[in-house]
Amino acid sequence: MSSRRNFFRDIYRNRAEQYDRLVAREDMHGNLFAALNDIRALHGLKVVEFGAGTGRLTRQLSVAVERIFSFDIEPAMLKQADAAMRTSGMTNWHLALGDNAQMPIASACADLVIEGWSFAHVIGWHPKDWLARTDAMLAEMTRILKPGGTAVLIETLGTGRRRPQPTDKLARLYRHWREQHRFESRWIRTDYQFASPQEADELMRFFFGNELTDACLDINTVIVPECTGIWWKHVVG
Repeated sequence: MSSRRNFFRDIYRNRAEQYDRLVAREDMHGNLFAALNDIRALHGLKVVEFGAGTGRLTRQLSVAVERIFSFDIEPAMLKQADAAMRTSGMTNWHLALGDNAQMPIASACADLVIEGWSFAHVIGWHPKDWLARTDAMLAEMTRILKPGGTAVLIETLGTGRRRPQPTDKLARLYRHWREQHRFESRWIRTDYQFASPQEADELMRFFFGNELTDACLDINTVIVPECTGIWWKHVVG
């Protein structure tokens, strides 16, 4: 297993609470929900979520959709998500273990399938066969969608960036989605707003590492720019 995969797996297995605190600070203006609702009106949809993590998207979507089934491969992340959802007041959600390439759910059951900050790990975790694994995950999305449904992918375009600037490897993945799978795309700002410079340093450093954190922060920083990409595809019914 690569050192990069080990790094993130350690976070997802052992530091889920700290990770949840970090992602809760992103998107200070609420741009993501508005963009998703613009791509596909969310009210009344049946949704399947891949790589749900600690339930960041689950929480946002549950207030609008009819039902959301959210899956992740890491029990610790789902435990954190479950605790958050139980205090949300929503009852239209279900969390379960599931691999992005083989979801334990019926075919043609969802109006919307969505992933956030999960699929792009394939580049660092599986550098030798990332293309085949990517196609398998997208095929699984297609299997689960009803005719006329929508697939949505959400990934970073650059932390600490005011304009999109993905790494070369991520850019290759994103081109594959657009050129081979015919996804449309747009980008939005989802800037972080931390409670204090000390919190910014703590949460940025544990996840993004020293080099990026040092480049983004000074002694007064509480806002860190972030560019986020959204790719979507409407499946013809």
